[in-house]
This record gives sequence, structure tokens and C-alpha cells, in this order.
Amino acid sequence: MPTYQYICYDCKKRFEVYLTYAEYDQAEMTCPKCHSFDVRRRIGRIRIARTEESRLENLMDTENLDGIEEDPKALGRLMRQMGSELGEEMGPEFDEVVSRLESGQGPEEIERDLPDLGADLDDGDSFID
Repeated sequence: MPTYQYICYDCKKRFEVYLTYAEYDQAEMTCPKCHSFDVRRRIGRIRIARTEESRLENLMDTENLDGIEEDPKALGRLMRQMGSELGEEMGPEFDEVVSRLESGQGPEEIERDLPDLGADLDDGDSFID
């Protein structure tokens, strides 16, 4: 059954409604919080199915790689984009490293501040190189 997203213009409450296509044509929507009829349908995010190959090609665009060796912020942006493209939860350690890079902190400084980072990696590699 499709999900439809709405917002109430009176109380600003956002809500979702599950309706069949037939019900959608007949439904008179009201806000579940304040019962106002002044609601409008919101258009939610759209997802575009892409192959893993096309996602990786996008990441390896040379424009994305410019400056990552000298600029921690550029490296952080690329890592954030990579995490987003992979579509998987990367965990709090990844978020911590990316946030530090985006704030301008260098990889060496991050490794010094977080000595146990990547300690559970099997091959002994560092979490960030």
C-alpha cells in the first residue's frame, strides 16, 4: 500500500497516511494532531536505482579526488559521499573521523587523538590512510 506524506499548515505537523490508490482518490485528509483540513501533500524523497558500478564510477570521478591529499576537508567530503553512495550504516567511528576531517583536522592528528581507531581491523591497517 502506498505511503502519502502530508503537512498541516495550521500546526505544522508532518504525518504519513497509508492508502490504496482507490482510497487516495476519495480521501478527505485531516491532521491527526489538530484535526485541521488545511493539509497539503508533501513530495518525499525519490530514490533512483543505480548499479554499484555506476555509484563507484561517480566516486572515482577525478573532480572528486582533487585535493584530497593536501586538504582534510576535501577528504572528509569524499568519505561522506562514499558512505552515502554505499547506502550502508558506517558506524559511529566513521562518522567521528569524517566530522573531524570536515572540520579541518588532519589524518595524523585524528590517529593520534583516537589511538584505538580501527583496532579491530584484521590486517592491521589504519582506519584512515
